[in-house]
Amino acid sequence: MRIRRKKHLKERLNNVSDILFVADFDIPNSNLAILDKKYFDFEAMYGNTNSVCLEIGCGKGLFACESGRLNPNKNYLAVELLDNIIVMACERCKDYKISNVRFFNCGAEYLPRYIKDGSISTIYLNFSPPFPGDRYENRRLTCDRLMAFYLRMLINGGEIELKTDDKEFFEYSFNQMIKFDLDVVDLTEKLACGNVFSVETEYEKKFKQDNMRIYYFKTKRKHSN
Repeated sequence: MRIRRKKHLKERLNNVSDILFVADFDIPNSNLAILDKKYFDFEAMYGNTNSVCLEIGCGKGLFACESGRLNPNKNYLAVELLDNIIVMACERCKDYKISNVRFFNCGAEYLPRYIKDGSISTIYLNFSPPFPGDRYENRRLTCDRLMAFYLRMLINGGEIELKTDDKEFFEYSFNQMIKFDLDVVDLTEKLACGNVFSVETEYEKKFKQDNMRIYYFKTKRKHSN
């Protein structure tokens, strides 16, 4: 489905430029771009040395904003590819007056260009597009290439949390965690709609209202010597 271009988008993006970072696509090929590092300085970005959590595919920003509000001792970087969508997330953050959340308009395949190895404490993958079928496997946010990136970004003991309403994507992603030798911390199949995690996304609220099941796991990167 095509997303209609927001009115006054350029002006709205400019109004949130203090919390929104935009990827530099001077090198369109992501394989080449990630070799030319432009690392974020998280201490300068947030004004502190607190741990940084990364949400990939933040949508309208409810999860990132609520997480930031509930956890002021952590920093959150929320990534979204579509500027049409991320502008709403940024506006929500400013309306809530949350100071520990930043947004990044970028595709996941470019993240290693901007995020240093061993600098992320938790990666959240909330209701990612499942891209069913073998043909589209390399577009999933848990495909081999991106999983390798995640492991490099995570600190020792860093975690990956995933929620989805798609059972096949859940099973695929869980098998990917095992394949990449992450430890399973929590696993909940067919989560009952009455159960509520501490922070919900827009999709999660809707799915629970529609009595749909949600699948969840948390895995941890093993400590390396």
